[in-house]
Amino acid sequence: MPSPQDTHCPYCALQCGMRLTRSGSTAQVGARDFPTNRGGLCRKGWTAAEVLTVGDRVTTPLVRDQHGALAPAPWDRALDRVAEGLVAAQARHGRDAVGVFGGGGLTNEKAYQLGKFARVALRTSRIDYNGRFCMASAAAAGNRALGVDRGLPFPVTDLDEASTVLLLGSNPAATMPPLLSHLQGARDRGGLVVVDPRRSQTARLTEQGAGLHLAPAPGTDLVLLLGLTHVVLAEGLADEAYLRERTEGLETVRPVVNAWWPERVQAVTGVPAAEVRRVARRLAARDGVYVLTGRGVEQHVDGTDTATAALNLALVLGLVGRVGSGYGTLTGQGNGQGGREHGQKCDQLPGYRSISDPAAREHVAGVWGVDPADLPGPGVPAVELLGSLGRPGGVRALLVHGSNVVVSAPAAGEVRAGLAALDLLVVCDFVLSETAQLADVVLPVTQWAEEEGTMTSLEGRVLRRRAVLEPPGLARSDLWVLAELAARLGAAGAWPTEPAIVFDELARASAGGVADYSGLSHALLDTGVAAYWPCPAPAAPAPGAPGAAAPAPDAPAPATPAVVGTPRLFTDTFPRPGGRARLVPVRPLLREPVGQRGGELTMVTGRLLEHYQSGAQTRRVPELMAAQPVLAAELHPATAARLGLRDGDPMLVSTDRGRVRARTRLDEGIRLDTVFLPFHYSGPECTNLLTEAVTDPVSGMPEFKRTLVTVSPLDPPDRTPSAPADRTPSAPAEERPS
Repeated sequence: MPSPQDTHCPYCALQCGMRLTRSGSTAQVGARDFPTNRGGLCRKGWTAAEVLTVGDRVTTPLVRDQHGALAPAPWDRALDRVAEGLVAAQARHGRDAVGVFGGGGLTNEKAYQLGKFARVALRTSRIDYNGRFCMASAAAAGNRALGVDRGLPFPVTDLDEASTVLLLGSNPAATMPPLLSHLQGARDRGGLVVVDPRRSQTARLTEQGAGLHLAPAPGTDLVLLLGLTHVVLAEGLADEAYLRERTEGLETVRPVVNAWWPERVQAVTGVPAAEVRRVARRLAARDGVYVLTGRGVEQHVDGTDTATAALNLALVLGLVGRVGSGYGTLTGQGNGQGGREHGQKCDQLPGYRSISDPAAREHVAGVWGVDPADLPGPGVPAVELLGSLGRPGGVRALLVHGSNVVVSAPAAGEVRAGLAALDLLVVCDFVLSETAQLADVVLPVTQWAEEEGTMTSLEGRVLRRRAVLEPPGLARSDLWVLAELAARLGAAGAWPTEPAIVFDELARASAGGVADYSGLSHALLDTGVAAYWPCPAPAAPAPGAPGAAAPAPDAPAPATPAVVGTPRLFTDTFPRPGGRARLVPVRPLLREPVGQRGGELTMVTGRLLEHYQSGAQTRRVPELMAAQPVLAAELHPATAARLGLRDGDPMLVSTDRGRVRARTRLDEGIRLDTVFLPFHYSGPECTNLLTEAVTDPVSGMPEFKRTLVTVSPLDPPDRTPSAPADRTPSAPAEERPS
């Protein structure tokens, strides 16, 4: 049997350590002792190998024939069809008539090459990715306040010694269960504070003296954060020395928070004033205090401002850059961090450089071997890009890599209609996802256990992904696909297909950028070193300087360090003018409260333990599908009774954009005015048929967490009971023998 390979889970950004062993045509999964997961995996991780051999795996190119069916085709024919369609679309409608949509699950090498392909081979500005649905608001807030966007600016193991963790809008018990082991210290000290409108699995961990659950009305998290900051400033709990020495802008923030005393906060959010004061005073202990945000507070039209308010609170407390305390955001997708650093975002070049910066354009163009003037300018965010599909002046041909927009995008019905109006839709995937089923051409690509590459975890750690299997059938890497298309399009520059060579080019392109990978390589990462960006290449000594001479032939090779790069950011300075963090004044929108008008409720969306993203992978795993087979809508029993619904009843959830069918799931831990729907299902259970394509004006992130819906029974009622809701908090990680 081949020797096991150390690699990482293909799902969330925790990137748990795995050990894979080839077993015939598939692989066996074993956990390993890696800092994030410590030998445990969640249900998704343990069953990850099952996706490698699903029955509808795409193993040959598919091209839609004259009868409207997807039929097998040789690679040359499929690629020629794609290239001809791209050229025709741009000849008729201009370069921006071709769009590219990427994904936060692509390796760094693929994400980098996809961004390069858009700017060099297609010369289109119309590129963005599904990370816009996930991390954009936290990224925008981090950039403007701290000068950099990294999910956790410290290793996740730092959380082990926390005394207090304020967790806003995140449910890691369902989304990344192994993280819970790092929160156990805060729980033991009674300091886990969870902010969520529902008593999620994570919120339940605060019971029995382990912490506190705050349940603000959906969309009012910004007000709550202003109230916490008010108490810190009003009661003299701020770190005045830190504010004076390391920040600027306090004078602009103070007048805004002065208006949000706890009783006023209570009137808007529903969180008792006493709890606002209690939490603020506990946070003021400073040592061992962390403020962490997630999508629940960010997926709003004021998500950037809400994330900024959380940052302001952390800065006023002096937490950011303090060893043993800190601020961070919990990145969701497997390579959500690296995927946005190297060119998939519409306004960025590799190294987290601005595409509008002349110096950045010149540097990257030099690496690519093109004229900087030939690079396009900034494009448009994902929701705007998808909204332009098939429309005059919009995108007429679309390439999709690693995303399932028919399920994951807001206003999914409108997205489906836009895809149908395209002249050409090309999808690179390993299964026939709902988006791939609509394509004119489907190109079969490799999965995680079949490819080499790198991923970047939520803590900014660059990790090696390793192959243990040969790709099935005619499946090829996205790198190969892009190189073949680049050749057909006559693109300038080199288009390597070996991941290590692509990474070396990525490293050169990122050199000097905020996310500098220039000191890294596959060879270095293969030594087992812990590598965190920024990790610039060491400067070569000047001729004649000490160290410039060649080492003696018999001199021992220098030892590889255990850690390279920057595991902890901000300990000395911030990458902003003057080296200071900036406090930014933000004000709540104070929109009219919604919910409880007849059958109207506020819908919030989120994830389940057993499923991931659009469900294209996990809905194909029998064990996971059996655990959560259908869309279930979570309601408070009193709300359900008012609407004539019992546990297990079918219901209809509607907006003016669409309607979905769901089963009723009763839970006393959710607010009376709220209904929770997971977003992993498709067809008539696709939750994003209901959401609206409204976005944060700064980040372009959609508002997934505050949709006014109408809930009603489906007649005749089906009284077949559904599986009862799990009332037990998830363990930190499921333990199985490896």
